[in-house]
Amino acid sequence: MRVAVVGHVEWVTFGLVDRVPRAGEIVNTSETWEEPAGGGAVAAVQLAKLAGTCDLFTAFGDDVIGEMSERGLTSLGPTVHAVIRDDKTRRAVALIDRGNERTIVTLGERLEPQGADPLPWELLDGADVAYVTAGDPEAFAAARRARLMVVTSRALAPLAASGITPDVLVGSARDQAEAFDPGAIASPTTLFVRTAGLAGGTWERDGESGRWKSPPISEDDDPVAPTDAYGAGDSFAASLAYALAADMQIPDALALAARAGAACATGRGPYSAQLTRADLDGGSSGEDPSAGAAPV
Repeated sequence: MRVAVVGHVEWVTFGLVDRVPRAGEIVNTSETWEEPAGGGAVAAVQLAKLAGTCDLFTAFGDDVIGEMSERGLTSLGPTVHAVIRDDKTRRAVALIDRGNERTIVTLGERLEPQGADPLPWELLDGADVAYVTAGDPEAFAAARRARLMVVTSRALAPLAASGITPDVLVGSARDQAEAFDPGAIASPTTLFVRTAGLAGGTWERDGESGRWKSPPISEDDDPVAPTDAYGAGDSFAASLAYALAADMQIPDALALAARAGAACATGRGPYSAQLTRADLDGGSSGEDPSAGAAPV
């Protein structure tokens, strides 16, 4: 399977805190670490773990952080195709509280791939799936050359400007920044997916609809509690893209994606507990990847 991500990368400093500080307050972290992340990065690593490899089309700044980000992501599996901008690579701070929720502050402008960038866009011709988190309208047009195009609702503005209709649009039922109106998308054949965190979510397409519940994760038959929500949504979307490209039916594809999102939330940072191909082939969780979806 040939899979790709067109999107953004940020260098993220993570910190564990008892709670997010109120205005004017100082809190201390109990643990910190840094690594490349952001929606495009998390999705590309998740897809590489499932498909064996993933082409990531992105942009970095002309700085040490950009070099570190490219090396770090390459070591995690994706093949990174990056243009270097005369700018600083975007950074972010993610605070993980006792409720395992993440609060993010971004520092600097987001750098995005553009269709005019000298990147090997031809690799998208006939690819099984392209998942898009960021880019200009020309980058969206390049991603549309894949057999299946999945887009996050965080990228609605460039999607609308491109005039392109995706096969799948993934958003959130809880986060206003990821809300969307299906009527704004021209084609009724688009699959609209709304997540609701670990509670599951809903889907609709061409008069059909359904819902799913996020499955529990276990190790050696013992339940594993969520520890960190960062990256769970993008791991979900990337795994949904993989499952649909593998021609799974919608309920089964959503169940696999829900399993991937729940698994990601049991680790520290976005990568330590992501679902792998070995898990699908009968690895640690021992669960049927299609378990957990409930059609309406």
